[in-house]
Amino acid sequence: MESGLWPVYRCLMPFARKIILHVPVSDEALLDGFVEQCLIDDVSLVAVVGPGCEKIEEIIDEIVVGEGNDQNRFLCTTSHPNDPFDDVLNMAETWEFERGDPVQQVRL
Repeated sequence: MESGLWPVYRCLMPFARKIILHVPVSDEALLDGFVEQCLIDDVSLVAVVGPGCEKIEEIIDEIVVGEGNDQNRFLCTTSHPNDPFDDVLNMAETWEFERGDPVQQVRL
């Protein structure tokens, strides 16, 4: 299913405030809808893990910034190309802004 701008990323429940995004993604076009949903759900952290995670983090950052005219669009991103998954999970779990909140793992 497509919207006017990008393929629709459907999420039946709001995202957790902290997300670990596993890459590779099945279709990079899904990132637009995913990021917009993260912004709607007030996600504070997207930690990207797996091969090519730096590129995906960069794409997410570009989507968030957009044309740069909306100061309310903010999402912290990190990429972890060589970090063990347990270290990334620990970092997300102890993320200072939502220390006790759950971490959600996402695959697109």
